[in-house]
Amino acid sequence: SLDRSVLDAQVRASVNQKLEESGEKEKLKELLRKKLIERGWRDELKEYCKEVIKSKGLEQISVEDLVSEITPRGRATIPDDIKADLLERIRKFLASN
Repeated sequence: SLDRSVLDAQVRASVNQKLEESGEKEKLKELLRKKLIERGWRDELKEYCKEVIKSKGLEQISVEDLVSEITPRGRATIPDDIKADLLERIRKFLASN
């Protein structure tokens, strides 16, 4: 229902604000970046980027096109255990704040 999605958005905004104000968000982003690099996720996405550019043609593709093309793939290929770890860290943070 609409009320539920409004509530969800408010909760997300509130959580995001707590994470930002505490500096925890930056720490989590850095941790995520390191883990994704270690797993080769970044390199895989870079290769995919090159494939997309090659298939569409460098002259034909804008940065926006490239971003909209690779974003879903990037999100879909983040390993589940990394997502779970991040969620667990956020839960612990919220429980202790």
